[in-house]
Amino acid sequence: MTDAVGSIDMPDAEDEAPESKKPRKGGKRGKKGPLGRLALFYRQIVAELRKVVWPTRSQLTTYTTVVIAFVVVMIGLVTVIDFGFARVIKYVFG
Repeated sequence: MTDAVGSIDMPDAEDEAPESKKPRKGGKRGKKGPLGRLALFYRQIVAELRKVVWPTRSQLTTYTTVVIAFVVVMIGLVTVIDFGFARVIKYVFG
């Protein structure tokens, strides 16, 4: 029965007395200088970029086509609205 999740037979690490643990001063950041932290930062960037699922060439072409088409439609819409406002302003103010 002690294998059940949330069992009260075995205390969690959080339930132990806080004075039994030594306080940590700075962790990884406190032990390295500025260049060490910078190197760690770049290693973490490379590690995160390796996790990225990059699009294939066909996906990239599709996405680019959709974006360009959307931008062209929006340019047309804004142009029509702009010409409409210009006519209204010319009509109102002569």
